[in-house]
Amino acid sequence: MEVNSIGQTKAHRFILGSILLILVDLFWVSSSELTKFIDMKETFQKPFFCTYVKNSMFTLYLLGFLFWPPWRETYSRPPVTYTYLEEETDEEIYSPELNRSLSNPVFVPIKTSDRDVRDYNSGTESDDSSVKSVRFSKLAEVRQMSESEAAEALLARLSYQASLRAGELAQRAAAKFTILKVASIAFLFCLLWFMGHYFFQLALTKTEIGMVNVLSSTSSLFTLFLASIFPSGAVDRMSLSKLFAVVLNIVGIAIISYTNMTLRSEITLGSILALFSALLHASCLVYLRKKVNNEEKMDIPLFFGFIGFFSLILLWPLFFFLHFSGLEKFELPSKEQTLFLLLNGLMGTVISEVVWLWGCFYTSSLIAIMSISLTIPMTTVADILLKKTQYSNLFMTGTIPAVSSFFIIIFFSHYENWDPVLNVLRCVYISVCRRTRFIRFSEMPSEQTESLIGINSNEHEA
Repeated sequence: MEVNSIGQTKAHRFILGSILLILVDLFWVSSSELTKFIDMKETFQKPFFCTYVKNSMFTLYLLGFLFWPPWRETYSRPPVTYTYLEEETDEEIYSPELNRSLSNPVFVPIKTSDRDVRDYNSGTESDDSSVKSVRFSKLAEVRQMSESEAAEALLARLSYQASLRAGELAQRAAAKFTILKVASIAFLFCLLWFMGHYFFQLALTKTEIGMVNVLSSTSSLFTLFLASIFPSGAVDRMSLSKLFAVVLNIVGIAIISYTNMTLRSEITLGSILALFSALLHASCLVYLRKKVNNEEKMDIPLFFGFIGFFSLILLWPLFFFLHFSGLEKFELPSKEQTLFLLLNGLMGTVISEVVWLWGCFYTSSLIAIMSISLTIPMTTVADILLKKTQYSNLFMTGTIPAVSSFFIIIFFSHYENWDPVLNVLRCVYISVCRRTRFIRFSEMPSEQTESLIGINSNEHEA
C-alpha cells in the first residue's frame, strides 16, 4: 500500500480527487448556463475579451500576500534544513569554529521585580564586614544560534516519533518551490492555457457546438500519448486498457453530439481551432505535471495568481491587434453583461480551475482531462430536470460510454500494472495461433503424414 508524506493512501487520493473533479463539473455546468445567457440574450460575443477578463481574475489570489501572513513568511525566509550530526567530543563542542557560528553578543538589562530588588539590597548591605557578598551584573549577555543549529537543537529535545514528524515537515518545506520557481512555471503555462481557452471560445463562434465537443474530447487522446512520453509517475504509464477507455469516451461524445451536428466533407476553421485547443490543453497539463509531480511542492492558489498576473500585464496589447485587424472589435460590456461576466469568471474560472487542478494532482492528468467530458451528460440532466427538454434515444445512449469511461480510466489508473485488454488480446492471439497450426497440420496430404509416421517408426526401431 502506497502512502504519501501526509498519510494518504493512493486509493484515498484517487477517491478525493474524483470527488473534486465531479464537483468542478457541477461548477462548470452552472457557469455554462451563464455563458449561454451572456452570448444569446446579452449578445456579447467577444471571445478574447471574455477569456482575458476571466484569466486576469486569477490575480485575486495574489492578495493572499497582503492578508495571509504564512505566505509572506514562507517565501520571505530561507528554507531550514535539518542535518543529523554524529557524536562529538568535548573538544569539538567547545571549539572556536562552533563559537563563531553564534551571533555577536548583545547585552540586555535583566528584568527584576521590586521584591527581588529589596531582597538583593538587603542581602548585600550587611553590617558584618567579614561576610563576603556577591554582586551580580544587571546585564545579560545574549547570543543567537543560526536557524539550522536552532532547529537541530529543537529536534534533539523531541521524542523519536516527534522527531520523525518534524523531519518529514522539514523535508516538505525544503522541497517546496521558491516564489521565482513558481512564477517561471506559471509563465509558460499561462501562454498555453490562455491560447487553449481562447481557441475554444473562438471555435464556438466558427462552427457548431456538437463538432467542437467531439474535437475537444480528443484532448484525452493527446494527454494519453503526451503523458506516456513525458511521464510524471507510474500512473501515466501507457496501456491498451487506457486507450480503450479514451476511445470509448470519444465515441460516447460523438454519439451525443451526432443529433445536433451536421456532417460536412470539408474541414472548417472552427474544427481546426477546436482540435488545436485540445492539443494545447493536453500540452499545458502534461507540462505542469512533469514540472510539479506533487501538490505539496507548490501553492496552487499562488500559481494561479501568477497566471492572472501574467495574463493581465502581457496580453492586453493583443486588443489593439484584434481591433485594427477586424478579428474582434473592442467594445466594453454593459453593466448587466459585466455583472454576469464577473460572476461567470468567479464561479467557472477562479474557484473551479483551482479545485480542478487539485483534483488533477490527486489523480492524474488523463483523469482530469476526461472529467471535462462529464459536463455534457450533467448539462443533459439539468435540461431534463429544469427545462423539461426531450432528448432522443440515441442521445441518451451516448451518455453511457461517456460517463462509464471516466470511471473505467480511474480504475485502470489506480491499478497501473494491470492491462486486461492486453491480456485478452494475448489470449486471443495464442488461441488463434494454436488453431491455425492445428488446421495446417490436419490439412497436410495423407502421403506426407504416412511418410512422417514411417520415418519416426524406423528411427524408433533403429
